[in-house]
Amino acid sequence: MVWLYLKLAFATAVVLAPGWVVARALGVRSLSATLAWSLAVVFGALLVVFAFGSTLTVALLILALVAVGGAAAGYTRGWSQAATVPRRGWVVFWGAVVGVLLWIVAPTPQGDGLFHLARARKLLELDALSLDRVSEFADGSLHPGYAFPLWHGFLALIAKVAREDPERVVTHLPSILAPIALLVAFEAGWALFRRVWAAGVTAGAQVAMICFAPGLGGAYVFLSLPATSSRQLLVPAALALALEAVRSPTLGLLASAGAAAFVLAVAHPTYAIFLWIPFVGFLLVRALWERKDLKSGGLALAALVVPAALFMLWLRPIVADTRSVSPDADELRRAFDQYGTQLVVRSETSYNLAPEVFTRAGAVAIAALLLIPLAGFAARRRWSAYVVGGSIAVFSVMLLPLLFTELADLVSISQARRAAGFLPFAFAFAGGLGVLARLVGPLLLPLLLGAGMFFQIVYPGDFDYVLKDPAPAWITWFALVGAVAALVVGFVRRRPALETGAALAAAAFLLPVVADGLLDWNRPDPAEIATLTPGVVGARRGEVEPGTVVFSDAETSFRLAAYAPVYIANAPPGHVADTEENRPYERASDARRFLRTGDLSIPRAYGADVIVVDGLRTDLELDLPVLYADERFTIYRL
Repeated sequence: MVWLYLKLAFATAVVLAPGWVVARALGVRSLSATLAWSLAVVFGALLVVFAFGSTLTVALLILALVAVGGAAAGYTRGWSQAATVPRRGWVVFWGAVVGVLLWIVAPTPQGDGLFHLARARKLLELDALSLDRVSEFADGSLHPGYAFPLWHGFLALIAKVAREDPERVVTHLPSILAPIALLVAFEAGWALFRRVWAAGVTAGAQVAMICFAPGLGGAYVFLSLPATSSRQLLVPAALALALEAVRSPTLGLLASAGAAAFVLAVAHPTYAIFLWIPFVGFLLVRALWERKDLKSGGLALAALVVPAALFMLWLRPIVADTRSVSPDADELRRAFDQYGTQLVVRSETSYNLAPEVFTRAGAVAIAALLLIPLAGFAARRRWSAYVVGGSIAVFSVMLLPLLFTELADLVSISQARRAAGFLPFAFAFAGGLGVLARLVGPLLLPLLLGAGMFFQIVYPGDFDYVLKDPAPAWITWFALVGAVAALVVGFVRRRPALETGAALAAAAFLLPVVADGLLDWNRPDPAEIATLTPGVVGARRGEVEPGTVVFSDAETSFRLAAYAPVYIANAPPGHVADTEENRPYERASDARRFLRTGDLSIPRAYGADVIVVDGLRTDLELDLPVLYADERFTIYRL
């Protein structure tokens, strides 16, 4: 464990080093800027690799050249003495503690993890790389969410530097990324509050809500996957840099915010759009209340929008080919069936997010919603404008059918429902407690300890895919009405902000949430049918050439592509972009028909060279040469 941990930490530092050099050269000293510029450099390196059809080794050389060249230039000209964020060491320490806990419950890749592992493996092990070369199907199209494999390239580079299999990187890299997640959340809190205690509470609320409340590490065990890393790393990093640019719109900060927005759009395009929603609300309320930050806020917003929008222009033709975007009636009915508990459906042209979705994250989210109205008592502070403006903006887009339907048509229902997570829960929790501490005084600490226990027992959260027992909808409506009331209070109350430190009180509330999450910290092994045997993995790598097309059932195919650099003919439809070339449901139907009939014309139509039969899923036997066989799997040469 220790040796692998050190190897992954070293490899991550190596890949991040060029970004640190660029950020320092621009006069920005923050992990958020380092992360943004590192991924921007990785993007440029991969662009060269794809343009010339070379290998990942070329990308690594480009990273080295940027790091060495930037360091030499910085040494020659001298490093700028930019201000840094205080107390970062403590945040990194507690992040490392969280990372060690994540190591214990790290799951083997399943579901989306297999999809992303397959892409990282192809980048690492295949030659003559291109955008099409890393797809799951040899005859498919690019995935609109991951058309440019930026985060997969980041994973592959870490695997290459560490000399480890990508499967081990995907499994255990979250332990290395956890300190980064806490620190960028802390930097976002610092940029907004300019209070160390509030920045710490922001980071603490975020990790309690996302990591501990769901149990078994929550989403943090998936920090190595692009959706989670984008939400927990890149979004707070971009926000931290944009908020700093609002305070001080230097060229370095604006460029860094633009770089963060760009890599966020590349790694997960919809999240870049969702980040604009609360930020626009923040700027509008700030302008209405204080008539401040108009110019700097506009520049910061442009930094978030323009670079991301440029990438989205390139992405637009790929997105237009996806059936879930601007869906027809059949696709809408499928989405309503799949996400029905999270939607309020009136008709095929009028639907919105269910208000209970905002409360599903449990005690911390509910407390944050209830504290939103208190932001009105600190209307002269930026955090109050972000909480009030961001909340009203997100509530409006999610709960008004006209706006939510338009958003769903643009990005799909599956993605649109995720915008609810961009409501500023952690900021509302930290800022609201600061106001409450001023109002209640010393009694707040025992009151919040009891409140934390009560909320965790009564509303522990509803983290299943289908909402089963969410907290009542009135909490969301109370928060919305409270946000509007706070907006009004901000107009009439012109006195200084009513707030004070509340770090201990916040810790008292979060303690029951964290403790409850730690009660069951042992992840069960996956079911046998959700695994591959060591023999078949070894045989795939030894007997099957890289880039071979393999035919099997959907689930087995999905796993095989993750553990060897091969192409498959089908995969579970829920994990495949529904495009004209991908045809996920038709592919799955063909696979089922083959398993029933053994008709070899089906795999031949897909250009398959190898067939893999899973004995737990079918009794099919073929009159073909056998490359490998064990008690469960048989590999045939077609």
